[in-house]
Amino acid sequence: MDTDARAARGGWSRRRFVGAVAGAAAVVTVPAPAAPIADGAPAAEQRPAARPPRTDPRARPLLLGTYTSVEGGGTGIGLASYDPDTGRITGSGTLTGVPDPSYLALHPDGRTLYAVDERQDGSVTAVRLADRRILGARSTGGAGPCHLSVHPGGRWLLSANYQSGSVAVHPVDSSGALGERTDLVTHTTPPPGPGQQGPHAHQFITAPDGGHVLAVDLGTDTVYSYRLDQAKGTLTEAAQAHTRPGAGPRHLAFHPGGRYAYLANEVDDTVAVCGYDPATGRLTIGDPQSTGSAGGTNYPAQLLVTANGSYAFLANRGHNSIARYAVEADGARLRLLGTVPVAGDFPRQIAFSPDGRLLFAANQRSGTVSVFHVDAASGELRQAGEPFASPVAVCALPL
Repeated sequence: MDTDARAARGGWSRRRFVGAVAGAAAVVTVPAPAAPIADGAPAAEQRPAARPPRTDPRARPLLLGTYTSVEGGGTGIGLASYDPDTGRITGSGTLTGVPDPSYLALHPDGRTLYAVDERQDGSVTAVRLADRRILGARSTGGAGPCHLSVHPGGRWLLSANYQSGSVAVHPVDSSGALGERTDLVTHTTPPPGPGQQGPHAHQFITAPDGGHVLAVDLGTDTVYSYRLDQAKGTLTEAAQAHTRPGAGPRHLAFHPGGRYAYLANEVDDTVAVCGYDPATGRLTIGDPQSTGSAGGTNYPAQLLVTANGSYAFLANRGHNSIARYAVEADGARLRLLGTVPVAGDFPRQIAFSPDGRLLFAANQRSGTVSVFHVDAASGELRQAGEPFASPVAVCALPL
């Protein structure tokens, strides 16, 4: 959710209002992707100017999520590349035809991109990356989908409807396209937390055991664990874990050991270490801890854990920083090391490059993407040049 505590209470209209504020940020225009080249075209015609230059064979793709229905927003999924050594980003166009693609996820085989269409009539869209062909969209059965992920087996897409407080499952076929929804579960119990109007599902991910999927709901102060039937794509509730009232849990990130996870609580500006039982899917939420915001107005967004399990990072919106934590006791403890300025306004989402050497932060209100070098030994972050301008940047997905 792109909101503060009042946004959590205000629902859909507040999300759009904050998006409009973000739209006043700096905006960059990048060229549209080149049109497909007809078979048999002369060689001289096969070098469209709009195609990104290939001067550096090491450049890696970067995909950017935005809102298309707010003033100053993007026109689709932003296309860019980044240098894996320097972190420098170069824009290369826009994939149009996907409305309000505010969160992006990649299929495990790397061939298909999925985007939420964060609208009142929510849907999810599949895009084949080889030729940027849109493979179609499917309804999520709810309003305002804000998060999605692909089950590690590659057969199921999981999505969270923020406004409706529900989670959905879609099948993924061999081409990467989506089939009709196989399940939809609305969070009806427990009742909404303090100040909330209803459930607000904010994240839907697979636990490391692969058999359980977890839904984080800001509105009910609950993390729901489900068993996923991997043959039918149906959900059966296995457990509920409750935060303290009014915490407003937003995002969960697992330690690679699979027995612990870390929860960002948006409304009360805390994080918590959680124990996880793979046999039952049960999560046990620990005591609230500091986000490093020093008591100012702040709404933590997303957590990341390094592949070696030694460090964790948290995006702080309001404080406009990235908090650094040492992970200790085999995952059972977080120790705050400090914060690093994000060089932008309202870091909505953060992501590692596949090799873990870079961290990308999508700054919604400044319309920028900041890049940091990650020191694997010390967990230190070092900014990699000036932020890249991108309209209402709410998601950065480095490939």
